[in-house]
Amino acid sequence: MEKQGWIPQGADSVAGEGGAIGQAGSIRHMLADRFWASGMQTLVQLVYPPRCLGCGGMVESDFGLCGACWRDTPFIGGLSCDSCGTPLPGESDQAEHCDECLETTRPWSQGRAALLYKDKARHLVLGLKHGDRQDIAKPAARWMARSCRDIVQSETLVVPIPLHLHRHLARRYNQSALLAEALADELGLDWCPDALERRRPTPSLNGQTPHQRFETLSGRISVSPWRAELMQNRHVLIVDDVFTSGATLSAATDACFAAGASDVSVSVLARVAKDT
Repeated sequence: MEKQGWIPQGADSVAGEGGAIGQAGSIRHMLADRFWASGMQTLVQLVYPPRCLGCGGMVESDFGLCGACWRDTPFIGGLSCDSCGTPLPGESDQAEHCDECLETTRPWSQGRAALLYKDKARHLVLGLKHGDRQDIAKPAARWMARSCRDIVQSETLVVPIPLHLHRHLARRYNQSALLAEALADELGLDWCPDALERRRPTPSLNGQTPHQRFETLSGRISVSPWRAELMQNRHVLIVDDVFTSGATLSAATDACFAAGASDVSVSVLARVAKDT
């Protein structure tokens, strides 16, 4: 079977032996590029050997955790709440919900979390959020992809929770946008970094009760007018770094539905659970 990707543009117009020579040359170039890339990767690893994301120790591959840090990182597996990702005891063949999500109705359909916000996971999240550890975003997105692959569709649009402009300038990057980009790439989905916006700054939520958090964030997140068309009749996956009360995700979900989204789900790197 002819591999069209190996034939350079215009090669189909070259007849006979010339076409075969052109195709062979293209293959040689492709193999040379692969060997060059492999050599460069080896050189980079010699100069900058892979380090553990958690402790900085030597590991076998980039974006990895050493054995000790892996054991100290509370990955969420098994049965979990269908709305927020909190791990649940036992087994079930149907969707289950935690007590918090039974008490507080979530506006989105389904939610997933990759980690519990404690121990080494808390260290990684804070490094990404406040420590300029942007290198954590890609491996974190792989963990998130494993947890949320079952709730996305081919037409899903991935959007991050936004930062207010002042906070964005102070931090220089939006950690949720880094996660959203890497997650969309991992899942092969479309994403939009500025679909949501915060036109007014949000005061610190530290120390606020869940009820106060919901009041504080009500109406603070909206869909950018020039991006609203992207959400029309489309499933949206909202991405954030940490799920605490769900107030931020609720405000973002309301904004997506107001802009015409057909359905909304959420994916977070870490979930703050009551037992932490």
